[in-house]
Amino acid sequence: MQKLRLLCWAVLLGLGRACPEPCDCGEKYGFQIADCAYRDLEAVPFGFPANVTTLSLSANRLSGLPGGAFDEVPLLQSLWLAHNEIRTVAAGALASLGQLKSLDLSHNLISDFAWNDLHNLSALQLLKMDNNELAFIPRDAFRSLQALRSLQLNHNCLHTLAEGTFAPLSALSHLQINDNPFDCTCGIVWLKTWALATAVSIPEQDNIACTSPQVLKGTPLSRLPPLPCSAPSVQLTYQPSQDGAELRPGFVLALHCDVEGQPAPQLHWHIQTPGGAVEIASPNVGADGRAPPGTPAASGQPRFQAFANGSLLIPDFGKLEEGTYSCLATNELGSAESSVNVALATPGEGGEDALGHRFHSKGSEGKGCYTVDNEVQPSGPEDNVVIIYLSRAGSSEAAVVAGEGLGWQPPNLLLLGQSLLLLFLAFF
Repeated sequence: MQKLRLLCWAVLLGLGRACPEPCDCGEKYGFQIADCAYRDLEAVPFGFPANVTTLSLSANRLSGLPGGAFDEVPLLQSLWLAHNEIRTVAAGALASLGQLKSLDLSHNLISDFAWNDLHNLSALQLLKMDNNELAFIPRDAFRSLQALRSLQLNHNCLHTLAEGTFAPLSALSHLQINDNPFDCTCGIVWLKTWALATAVSIPEQDNIACTSPQVLKGTPLSRLPPLPCSAPSVQLTYQPSQDGAELRPGFVLALHCDVEGQPAPQLHWHIQTPGGAVEIASPNVGADGRAPPGTPAASGQPRFQAFANGSLLIPDFGKLEEGTYSCLATNELGSAESSVNVALATPGEGGEDALGHRFHSKGSEGKGCYTVDNEVQPSGPEDNVVIIYLSRAGSSEAAVVAGEGLGWQPPNLLLLGQSLLLLFLAFF
């Protein structure tokens, strides 16, 4: 109610406000129009009547739209900004225009656009952003535009579009996306499928074509051949060490993340320890376990060593390294994640630990348990839990979880002895 009163006061005050000097203001066909086109303006003028419903700033020299640029015209329904030199539309520049129905930003140089502002423009029916330099559109950019009927994105620099970008546009009847330099990889296949099935009018489909890869250059998206594509899948694998291995002071915890997908997914590790979270883009070390030259840890071995083959090694694993280890694989088609909780405990003390409680409760049920001597299939909806029990006789904590597919043994990788009982709880 308070906002409504303020809006009414703004309208009443605006009725008596003069038009900015470079512009012409008046009423036409029942609309309050401010015409500032072809005025050689370098910035949005100030001093418009608050009841203006149509504003034309086309064919000027505007280089950008700052936040709050149109706050004084909250009743605006049509905004024309074509043929300027706009490069940046700042956050908040358009957010106040909740009644806007038509927005023309075509024929500019826009590469930096506040997409979140569109979330406030639920009344928008026409959006023209063609002939700019847009290279990226967020997946949720159009989530609030259920009234949008016409969208023009042609002649930009778009290499791809996220799947589902146009899904919220339930009223859309006209879409132009031709003449963009699309990369015809797995990430764009959805657009071909959607364009062939939709009732939306999409003109110039022969000009919605591939720019790369070179073998597909010039191929219209509608005639794109089948590509070998699959979303990522991950499996965090581990197995008990060999019987009879010699127990030595100090150890390396080893996990392995087996990743599949096409195109080849990017692997990322998220580690949550008592000391905080650690993010690692894999790999962060070479085959010798050392960080590449020029990186912060180049002088030695990182605390967490992520290898290109999906293995993660933690030298001198101890209480400070307890926590949750997650591997995340991502490609153009999506992502997949797998996690394991790792805790250290001395025999007889596991029951005092939260993870120990979980282990003993499941162990008493005879399910979800891995031991050195036998193996039971995991069950239950919870995360993986790995509890490493240490020998009281041992002078140092020592354990190894050897990942399947490691394929090699680092020089300092020490194996478990019979005095170390390694128990796994696995709940998926």
